[in-house]
Amino acid sequence: MVQPKLEGKVAIITGAAAGLGEGIAQVYAKYGAKICMVDLSADVDRSADKIREMYPNADIVTVVANVADKDQMIAAAGTTVDAFGTIDIACCNAGVCQLAPFERMPDEMRDFHIDVNIKGVWNTCQAVVPHMLENGGGAIVIASSVTGDIVADAGEAAYAMTKAALVGLTKCLAVEYADRNIRVNCSQLGYARTPMVEKMAVESNPDDPESAINDIAVGVPMKRLAKPTEVGELFAFLGSDEASYITGAQVVIDGGSTLPETMSIGTN
Repeated sequence: MVQPKLEGKVAIITGAAAGLGEGIAQVYAKYGAKICMVDLSADVDRSADKIREMYPNADIVTVVANVADKDQMIAAAGTTVDAFGTIDIACCNAGVCQLAPFERMPDEMRDFHIDVNIKGVWNTCQAVVPHMLENGGGAIVIASSVTGDIVADAGEAAYAMTKAALVGLTKCLAVEYADRNIRVNCSQLGYARTPMVEKMAVESNPDDPESAINDIAVGVPMKRLAKPTEVGELFAFLGSDEASYITGAQVVIDGGSTLPETMSIGTN
């Protein structure tokens, strides 16, 4: 029998109450990891219960914490170590996206993105790296995006800026810790069907948000949005020993959405 690829690994996953974070946690449980699910929302307990129903042997603890608060993330890392003895993998998934025209975007909205998307990942990494160093290594997977680094839409200035910054952080940490056996990679997701995307659809087309989501799918060569568990599979691979020689990578997972040069020229 093949051993599940995350068997015996301990992972902390942020933004785990819904959407991508819940999908990542579900896949990690499937592959045998012990999990600390972290979220600002107390709904993280409900998400953990849902995963336990799917995988009765899942070993999960939950923490309600704000990634933008470094002390809370240090405490969350401590809870993980208290429960499982170590931290092998950090999935830095928590993120936010709000849309507004650049010239009218309030500083509070800009700073909200910086606090969660940049400082939240920074805080999570600083909370887990000492434990990884103490235990001889680990893996960090950061949720960046195709937005900012590769493509962008109007109204996404704060989101694009902060997600692009995570590519730079990924590369620097990968170099800094390579000789100490900590690998750092980032995912670059296009669109998945998540509560955040549904909220963006409402902001884009309040009268018919579902049509906004359908229009996203039209522009994807695979003609659909990603499932959160498909993103979870990428996070599981990058966190596992199967990816032992991969660090500093930017892995695009977008159904091909960044590939077409136009939507109107071609033979199909």
